[in-house]
Amino acid sequence: MRALERIWWRRDEPVWAEALLWPLSLLSLFFRAGAAMHAKLASPQRARAKVISVGNLAVGGAGKSPVAMLLCEQLRARGHRPAFLSRGYGRRNGAPLSVVCEGSGPLLDARAAGDEPLLVARRCPWLTVLVGADRALLAQEAQRRGADVLVLDDGLQHHALARDLDVIVIDAKALLGNDRRLPRGPLREGAEAFARVGSRGLLWLSNARDVEENESMRTLLDAARQAGLRGPVRSATIAQGPADSSMPSPLDGSASLRGVPVYLLAGIARPERFAETVRALGAEIRGSRFFADHHPFTATQLANVRKAALGAGATRIVTTEKDAARIPATEMIGTPTISALPIELEILSGEELLTAALDTLLEKSA
Repeated sequence: MRALERIWWRRDEPVWAEALLWPLSLLSLFFRAGAAMHAKLASPQRARAKVISVGNLAVGGAGKSPVAMLLCEQLRARGHRPAFLSRGYGRRNGAPLSVVCEGSGPLLDARAAGDEPLLVARRCPWLTVLVGADRALLAQEAQRRGADVLVLDDGLQHHALARDLDVIVIDAKALLGNDRRLPRGPLREGAEAFARVGSRGLLWLSNARDVEENESMRTLLDAARQAGLRGPVRSATIAQGPADSSMPSPLDGSASLRGVPVYLLAGIARPERFAETVRALGAEIRGSRFFADHHPFTATQLANVRKAALGAGATRIVTTEKDAARIPATEMIGTPTISALPIELEILSGEELLTAALDTLLEKSA
């Protein structure tokens, strides 16, 4: 699967790929037709509260969760009561609705909540966080609990709830990859989604530090502007967020890793981005073990990672906050210790566009 994903994100796709992967191209046609039918048959419900969707065109790794948390923080600073609504991908709790957080930190673990909702609850303990498959049901419950703005996680392709603002997050370095639909490529839908969203859309380019506009990016930006989207807002992550004191051996993001021999552990969509961040901090990466996105780590796997880290001479195992949400506290402690690297979102440009989008949204609700 990881080999296929590497092909997904290559804009200079090898010439043999089409001949070898033509069955996936055929499946992509069915995927595209099914997605179009789903959107056409949907009858979106209108919530009393304002609704902001944070989504993307491709699967995984665009950085939606940091954007969603920043939006919730800005809404709170404006005196509003946001709620974060998520499907809770990877959770093993089949309940139609679960309360992950309501103003006092996490109430559930990753098995019941999903790793990303748990991460949001840890970083924003004041927030109402609900998970479940039916976003309309979650919206009703969030409003009953006093929320006046609803932030939908991964909501661009979710059509059961009408939105007032669609934030479309795209990785500035990866863009749309090979521009193919699933499973032949990484896209759930292509740039034609901009026309569907129109003037209620805000384009957000994540991972945008030191990225220059090339022909592919200019084409994407032109398509967004022609469809009426605002933006882009450009952002990057910085490894200096607050350490999560609820976890054993938290790694202070402001602490220096320069020269520290580390071993990397991750189960995320784009682990190479995590490796770049750790390398930029000056750490000496002695090795790594990467799993599939949302992977549920077993005790045996963690023991093997520790063994490999010790064999490589690493004094610390570094993982992401999202991965740490899936690791039991008792497994974080050991030799070497497993520590999560906290990150913060930094807006590089376009903050005034975000402010204007929120102003327009909230003025309509006044």
